[in-house]
Amino acid sequence: MNTLFSYLLLGLSLAAPIGPINSAQLDRGIKYGFFHSWLIGLGAMMADTLYMILVYLGVVHFLDTPFMQTFLWSFGFFVLVYTGVETLVSSNPSEAGSARKKEPVYKSFLAGFLLSISNPLTILFWLGIYGSVLAKTAASYDVSQLWIYSSVILIGVMLWDFTMACISSSFRRFLNMKMLSLVSKLSGLSLIGFGFYFGYQAFLVLTS
Repeated sequence: MNTLFSYLLLGLSLAAPIGPINSAQLDRGIKYGFFHSWLIGLGAMMADTLYMILVYLGVVHFLDTPFMQTFLWSFGFFVLVYTGVETLVSSNPSEAGSARKKEPVYKSFLAGFLLSISNPLTILFWLGIYGSVLAKTAASYDVSQLWIYSSVILIGVMLWDFTMACISSSFRRFLNMKMLSLVSKLSGLSLIGFGFYFGYQAFLVLTS
């Protein structure tokens, strides 16, 4: 039981730090409600699952090459800046009140997936931390238990995403339209800030 709990905490530790996914969940929850915010997290978790499988198969080591690092940092820059600008454009008070009816649910899921799959920090987590956990666990347990423990990590991620969706959608009830717009603008600026950080990292890899 202690082992399962430690893996659950590992999943929570992956999802909890403030980053692009949490910023996007906060924005979607405030503008569109719980379901859209939760779908952002679900899309991100699907990307996490994909990386988990790649680590298990050993394919993810290919992503550690300078070319792929530059590509992923650059792709992350594009996705985050585009999403941030889109958030700023749609953050005026009138749209904040009516956007819930206009946003298709698949778009929230896709946004979460793209934000996570294009985040090199996500790759570093699964390559470094999960890779180490995988090696240690595989030495002590069989394959079925390995997948159980990996699933517990994802449950931890899902719990945090559910919590963020609840928190962000609750804000909607207590904030007026101007405050909703302000939070949305701050979320957009946060995404753009993360995007430029990714762009700077791509520049460093190119010039190293």
